[in-house]
Amino acid sequence: VQLQASGGGLVQAGDSLRLSCAASGPLRGYTVAWFRQAPGEEREFVGAIFRSGGIRYADSVKGRFTISMDNAKTTVYLQMDNLKPEDTAVYYCAVDRNLILSSIRFDGQYDYWGQGTQVTVSS
Repeated sequence: VQLQASGGGLVQAGDSLRLSCAASGPLRGYTVAWFRQAPGEEREFVGAIFRSGGIRYADSVKGRFTISMDNAKTTVYLQMDNLKPEDTAVYYCAVDRNLILSSIRFDGQYDYWGQGTQVTVSS
């Protein structure tokens, strides 16, 4: 599976962005997650849509970020509203076929990664 993340940019606090993660094939049966990594920080879980359709978010983005998938199941979106400066990071999408729900927050569990897209939020 090849993934292409896009949609990042420079915005002001309170603005919105929508990131896309386009896959080379259908994502049916895959768990798809978004992670982010700020300079000098470890990569952290943002949210994921489990292969059964369940969605989980990190507490830091809950209520502001929304994950969805298109009907063709080839693209996953991360709608980010009310952005804050602390959301500044490189955002990555990742997929895996064999995750169990309790493992979706651990980046080491994902086999395929996109290249990342930069999101910068100015105050």
